[in-house]
Amino acid sequence: MTRDEAVQLLDEYIENPNMRKHCLASEAVLRALARHLGEDAEKWGLAGLLHDLDVEKVNADPKVHGLETARILTEKGVDPEIVEAIRLHNEEATGLPRTTVFQHALAAGETITGLITATTLVYPDKKLASVKPKSVRKRMKEKAFAASVNRDIIRECEDAGIPLDDFINICLEAMRGISDELGL
Repeated sequence: MTRDEAVQLLDEYIENPNMRKHCLASEAVLRALARHLGEDAEKWGLAGLLHDLDVEKVNADPKVHGLETARILTEKGVDPEIVEAIRLHNEEATGLPRTTVFQHALAAGETITGLITATTLVYPDKKLASVKPKSVRKRMKEKAFAASVNRDIIRECEDAGIPLDDFINICLEAMRGISDELGL
């Protein structure tokens, strides 16, 4: 599947502008993580872009979220490795653990976008350019801040072979690279 085809699918399934921004941020983060690890940036970027394709269709139900996306992408002939990483980004729907670097990177990468966005929004100018990596790290420790962001999933970056501080830097830089698209 090409990126243009993936964007068309996103247009078809995702209406909420903030969810679309999350998908774009996840794509940028996954591409950067792939480059850092010497992996296929196109493949990883598609996974980031499409991982929440079914979230509106299933009303964000964690018991099924990801399964419908897996079905849709399988029917479209998408690389099974992408489909499996997407299916497992929400372990609650499958009951299965993530086992590959790609799976851990997708889960951690898409999750940290929420923490970075929330951190950005408490800055006076609400700009990614102003956010310091140490601020994101500090917010990781504040359980009440962006409470819905699962810090344990973010820490899976280490299962992907990337220390947390490096992971924060890579992800923040990736999101800064598309700050205009994100409105941040």
